[in-house]
Amino acid sequence: MVMQYGGYVIAMKVKDIRLKVIPSKLANEFVRKYHYSGKVVPNSKLHFGAFYNNVLHGVMSYGSPLDKSKVIGLVKNTKWNGMLELNRMAFDDILPKNSESRCIAISFKLIKKHAPHIKWILSFSDAIQCGDGTIYRASGFVLTLIRQNTNIRIDPETNKPIHTIANYHKGKAHLFKNYKKLKGYQLRYVYFIDKVKKKDLTVPIIPFTKLKELGISVYKGKKQSLDGVISAHHATSMKEEENNLPQGSI
Repeated sequence: MVMQYGGYVIAMKVKDIRLKVIPSKLANEFVRKYHYSGKVVPNSKLHFGAFYNNVLHGVMSYGSPLDKSKVIGLVKNTKWNGMLELNRMAFDDILPKNSESRCIAISFKLIKKHAPHIKWILSFSDAIQCGDGTIYRASGFVLTLIRQNTNIRIDPETNKPIHTIANYHKGKAHLFKNYKKLKGYQLRYVYFIDKVKKKDLTVPIIPFTKLKELGISVYKGKKQSLDGVISAHHATSMKEEENNLPQGSI
């Protein structure tokens, strides 16, 4: 990837991206602009910004799941503060290939160093409006659930998608009875910061080939060739990512 800065054309390098903790206000403004949903998650408490040449190009927001009691049991003996959800990840189109997976790797390193009580990370892929989780697979997550959509429906007044889970918790479930459901899948991924905890996973790990069998291959809301479903990989290992951290990242 090449980029023009101050009249000079330079080749952008993934290793020169710096990840920093940023305030909610800055993170939320970026997410509203670049995330496909245009919405933030109020539960997000920890925000990482991906900077190149001091310009913000990506945000990852972590926080508690909307209903932690329903997911904490995915890994046995998890303390109430022992996991987080990566509930928003938004990048512009400026950074070079592999930037997202590198930034995920760095964020995990920082969480492990500064919040060692966090043992695993949960995240979901909306394989209807967004993607099937290629970045998660490239970053070492395991796939633990493939389910048909039941939560994303079309608001008849705006003709726009609406996620109904938050509204269920607000006692508005009856409002969506006649809303048209969008067809597609939601995927659940888990990453183990503490590798020992992998043995405590209470649900089976689903092979990535299952996505191909079901014809699930989505990128930016558009169905893709199935070839990419099982070939997702990262150019460097997680260990190499950690060794290549730029000075000042932590």
